[in-house]
Amino acid sequence: MRAIVTGGTRGIGKSVAENLLLEGFQVMITGTSIGNENDFTYFEVDFKSKSKTKAFLEEAKSFQPDVLVNNAGINIIDDFVDIEEEDFDEVIRVNLKTPFLISQAVIPSMKENRFGRIVNIASIFSKVSKEKRASYSASKFGLDGLTKAVASEVSGHNILVNSVSPGVIKTDLTEGILGEEGIALMEKKIPQGRLGTTEEVAKFVVWLASQNNTYISGQNILIDGGYTIV
Repeated sequence: MRAIVTGGTRGIGKSVAENLLLEGFQVMITGTSIGNENDFTYFEVDFKSKSKTKAFLEEAKSFQPDVLVNNAGINIIDDFVDIEEEDFDEVIRVNLKTPFLISQAVIPSMKENRFGRIVNIASIFSKVSKEKRASYSASKFGLDGLTKAVASEVSGHNILVNSVSPGVIKTDLTEGILGEEGIALMEKKIPQGRLGTTEEVAKFVVWLASQNNTYISGQNILIDGGYTIV
C-alpha cells in the first residue's frame, strides 16, 4: 500500500507519515526545503509555485497512492480590510486548490484499483471562525465543501473522502505563537483541559485512511477536546 502525505516533515503531517509507515505503507511526503527523510520517498515542493506544483502532480500520478492525506497548509493572519489580494490568493492556492489538484491527479488510479482513501486536514476554522482568520477560514470551509462534493462522486468506487479538523494541537509552531501564557489561557477554554497531540490526530487519520474504514465518507470530523461545543 502506498500513501502520500503533503507537508509531512513536521507537526501533524510528520506524525501521520510515521504512523502510516508503522502500518506498512510506502510513504511519500512533501516539504518546502531539501530534506533527509530516509524512511520516506521525499519530494521537495512549495505549493505556492505553479511550476513546482505541476511537477509534483506528475510524480503523484506515477506513484499511484492508495491513500492521500492533504495536510500542507499556510495561514496569514490580518484584519479583514487589510488583507492583500495576493495573500488571500496564496492561502486559497495552498490550502484549497492544491488538495483539489492532487485529488484530481490520483483518483483515476484509485478508481482502477477500486480502492482509495483521501483525508483532507482542515481545521476547527472550517466549522467556526474568529477575527483575522478570513483567508484561512475561507480556505478551510471550502476544503470541507470540496470533501463533501468529491465524496458524493467517488464513494461508489470504494474511494472514501473525509476531512479531519484538529483543534489547538501542541506543536512547536503553536508553542511559538501562543507562548506559555497563551497556552494556559487556551487550556481553560477546552473542556478536556489540555491541548491535543499530533499523535492523537495522526492515529485517527490513519484509521480513516485504512481498510478498517469501510463506510465513513463525506464527513468533517473535529478533534478538538470539545473546544467547539462550548
